[in-house]
Amino acid sequence: MSFDSFVLGLSMADLDYDMLKNLGISIGILAVFVLFRNLFTKYVFQLIVKLARKTPTEFLTQICLSFERPLGWAFIIVGLYVAMDYFPFIEQHNALFLKFLRSMVIVLITWGLFNLSSPTTGILISVNEKMSNKIDLILLPFISRTIRVILIAISISIIGQEFDYDVNGLVAGLGLGGLAFALAAKEAVGNLIGGIVIVTEKPFSIGDWILTPSVEGTVEDINFRSTKIRTFSQALVTVPNSTLANEPITNWSRMGKRRITFHLGLNYKTSKDQIQRVVTRIEFMLRNHQDIHPDTIMVAFDHYNESSLDILLYFFTNTTVWAEHLKIKHEMNLEIMGILEDEGVEVAFPSRTIYVTPQENELFQTVSSFD
Repeated sequence: MSFDSFVLGLSMADLDYDMLKNLGISIGILAVFVLFRNLFTKYVFQLIVKLARKTPTEFLTQICLSFERPLGWAFIIVGLYVAMDYFPFIEQHNALFLKFLRSMVIVLITWGLFNLSSPTTGILISVNEKMSNKIDLILLPFISRTIRVILIAISISIIGQEFDYDVNGLVAGLGLGGLAFALAAKEAVGNLIGGIVIVTEKPFSIGDWILTPSVEGTVEDINFRSTKIRTFSQALVTVPNSTLANEPITNWSRMGKRRITFHLGLNYKTSKDQIQRVVTRIEFMLRNHQDIHPDTIMVAFDHYNESSLDILLYFFTNTTVWAEHLKIKHEMNLEIMGILEDEGVEVAFPSRTIYVTPQENELFQTVSSFD
């Protein structure tokens, strides 16, 4: 082996050693940043969230929670940039690599703002509460989704420009294809228009109890295509907006008061004076009850039924909440039962009275003697 060959072999060995050493250093740096990320998320970030929750508003807390995961990935991006100083295959200032890192930063910022614009974060609700002209809750999901679409469109545009892509050509192409897509998606467009009709007319809001020919339940969400309604059996029903906009909608949550009406059947043995006292006492009890609406209270001897003397009761509770309404109805029934007991009046039940003539009675006795 010549001397030059020996020297070349040593140089190659040194080069391989340096490459492996630099590769190991870059991997180690990246591992350290991953460790820092875990420690920051577990300890430092939790401390920041606790301090933010002590502030008078929830705004700082929502920002911290929205940027929690993007901030964790920011450690990875910084670690990649530092590790590339030792990485033997790609230079740290490589143009494509720097474009990739800047694009990742844009993605992380968009990610955090995307989380922050969610209707569940409470940011939009808190802003709405501070506005003089408050926005209906049904609009908040629409506003949230619109903000998210705009954020994603802006981030895609910036990333496209970062890689020297002509965004104007993309927008023009979308404009030309949008017409054909709209013509092919008539149902989707109908649902969108139905959603706009629902938002503008406001027949209901988030959390309202509604009844339609399709479904009955509580409104949980409304988006560009459909409305989600939770039934009382806890099933989630998704109704297309075009269907819902063309149906009659009963909004039970917007009742000012809730009706109670029924007939109280008294036994035919009840005297006229007993009926009058029962009617007077029930009406007095209703008019002096704090949970009964005072405007419309009707208690009257209504009609003669087949086996009962019927008293009509017609009144309203102040509350429209179903559970509270049932509780008041329960109390009223017990109060009425107490009045009937005090007056010695019995509630009627289905019965018939059979009258037998003397001749029929004599015939019945004759037949019985033969038996």
